[in-house]
Amino acid sequence: MSTARAERLVNLVLALLSTRQYLTAEKIRGIVPGYGDAASDEAYFRMFERDKTELRELGIPLETGRNSAFDAIEGYRIARRDYELGEIDLAPDEAAAVALASRLWDSPELTGQAQGALVKLRAAGLEVDDQAPTVVEPRVRAEPAFGPLLAAVQNGQAVRFEYRRSGSPERIMRTLEPWGVVSWRARWYVVGHDRDRGATRCFRLSRVTGQVRPVGKPGEVRRPEGVNLLKLVTATGESEPAPVTTARVWVADGRAAGVRRRGTVVGRASVDGEEGDLVEIGLLYPESAADWISAQGPDVVVFEPDVLAKSVQDRLEAVVARQVSAR
Repeated sequence: MSTARAERLVNLVLALLSTRQYLTAEKIRGIVPGYGDAASDEAYFRMFERDKTELRELGIPLETGRNSAFDAIEGYRIARRDYELGEIDLAPDEAAAVALASRLWDSPELTGQAQGALVKLRAAGLEVDDQAPTVVEPRVRAEPAFGPLLAAVQNGQAVRFEYRRSGSPERIMRTLEPWGVVSWRARWYVVGHDRDRGATRCFRLSRVTGQVRPVGKPGEVRRPEGVNLLKLVTATGESEPAPVTTARVWVADGRAAGVRRRGTVVGRASVDGEEGDLVEIGLLYPESAADWISAQGPDVVVFEPDVLAKSVQDRLEAVVARQVSAR
């Protein structure tokens, strides 16, 4: 199943589960993200029929009915009494496994669209169950390359992407036959056959820059029998530099107090005509600071090391690209 279809199905379940009224197909088309992209009415109804069949095959109780005797068209909903599981008794280790699995599959992207669907339901004047438990809640941050790479694995399709090696700002184009995406030590990796090197390679997703583009036809890539992806990642595990690296950043006056608290002011400097402090910060893993530094936007500029400066630049460029594509 493609990532787009999986998201659409989750949004459909949320919409039908969060209202006590029956929703017609036309109303669902305007509420659930993904259906609005259908090229025509016929294309939408074909898509909707496939999704209904998929939900029923997954065991989700999809009801049909009318809200009143005056309604000419039937609608759809999911009765919570039939959808919810009965009381389950789990041992402590089983409960821990379930909690871990739920955290692993949480997705910020799905959360945004799910909340958007609920807002549209309320705006349409429909009664929404505010006591419904949160179905999707963001807990684990996935890299932007996660979705495209996972889709490529599921489709059996090779990909091309720019990759930045550890300790270097240089980007290199790589072509990979992906076998799987795994998590190790709170980091995501893709494992597969590197066509450029002619060997098995593991790539950390946080170092994949730009877009991940499919190459060739779906179904051409097959994962070899007996391959243990996690074992390959742990065996190839990158040895991180042990010494502390000193990062030198510029911080605008009166801004980014959190960055200032982490380091020591060592001087003054001007960036694009704006005055600020030079701050030195000791980091064991320079790349790990890219997320919270890039969150400061133009208020913080990284001078050294180059690998951190490039990592921050990659994240800011990704934000700009998403804003442009959303227009």
